[in-house]
Amino acid sequence: MKIRFTAGRVRVRLDDLEAASLARGERLETGVSWPDGGWSLTLDPLKVGVQGAAGGLTVGLKDVLATLLDPAQEGVTLPGPPRVDVEKDYGPQHE
Repeated sequence: MKIRFTAGRVRVRLDDLEAASLARGERLETGVSWPDGGWSLTLDPLKVGVQGAAGGLTVGLKDVLATLLDPAQEGVTLPGPPRVDVEKDYGPQHE
């Protein structure tokens, strides 16, 4: 999972294996910790909407998962706040 934070927006790019995990109902989590803090991002295929608390952001994909997994679609946008774009970034690494 590749993540980019900008003002008011989070962009997440998934490879094919990560998209397959979401299709199986598995959550994807990543983050970084440091003394007295840190941040994390969770993509949850069973939840709805964007929720943040204490350095963590959970992006519920239940309502948009079928669109995200559609081969004809590049990705989905959840309005947030923050706005979250989840896109597929399939390269040759897993083909």
